[in-house]
Amino acid sequence: MSPNTTGALLMMASMIAFVMNDTMLKLTDGAIPLFQLIFVRGLLATVLIFILARSLGTLRLSISRHDKGLIALRGMAEVVTAYFFLSALFNMPLGNLNAIMQVVPLTVTLGSALFYREAVGWRRLLAILIGLGGVMLIVRPGVEGFNIWSLYALAAVLGVTVRDLITRRLSPGVAGMTVTLGTTVAVMIAAGLASLTQEWAPITAPAAGLISGSAVFVLIGYFSSIQAMRTGEVAFIAPFRYTGLVMAMIIGFAVFDEVPRALTLLGAAIVVGTGLFTFYRERKLLRA
Repeated sequence: MSPNTTGALLMMASMIAFVMNDTMLKLTDGAIPLFQLIFVRGLLATVLIFILARSLGTLRLSISRHDKGLIALRGMAEVVTAYFFLSALFNMPLGNLNAIMQVVPLTVTLGSALFYREAVGWRRLLAILIGLGGVMLIVRPGVEGFNIWSLYALAAVLGVTVRDLITRRLSPGVAGMTVTLGTTVAVMIAAGLASLTQEWAPITAPAAGLISGSAVFVLIGYFSSIQAMRTGEVAFIAPFRYTGLVMAMIIGFAVFDEVPRALTLLGAAIVVGTGLFTFYRERKLLRA
């Protein structure tokens, strides 16, 4: 496979893993305070990634000072993103928040073109914009509710963009497992400090199982997204972030009995169509 195809598949795997993570957390049904939930999940994910990386021999902490700085900055961007995203999540309509967050593929693509001089053809850019239109049909955002929390959502978009652009600057020799460990540790520490402001709740056996599953999926999501941003061209990979919305729609129907509307199905078809078109363009350019 070409680097672009590999990157696209990694991005799709990442989005699906994050949706599965969100599903597991949602199934806890608010029985555990949010920051406690994220801290415990982060602790499990950190232990898992450390054991896995050590057993595979892919954990290398002896990296350059430059890369250590980038990993630290990336962790800070992840923490900032989580803060603004969660703050917006509890104070604005979910549809509006999702609509704003779907600007990320466009901002990452344009950021790569601006800072890294990566070529962005008009067909790929058009595919991203069309896919964004499909996303709008899925989430159907309203104009009401655009307030300070919408600005928080825009700050989360900026955080994700900065995080992914930093990932592109890491040296090729830095193992993805090392970057993943840095991410889980940063989020775990931040959530642990934030959880001190809340009263902790006891964790039942079913909740423990859901949190453990969430830790596995978030680990897969982190690692896949890191590897995706280090493989291929951002302009090609970015539209495949929309896979998460399609997966969320399927999970919503199968697990939470959420029946999609006709406009939702149309939007999903547009999203899938843009991804298939991007794949087609890549194969055509590869043959040429």
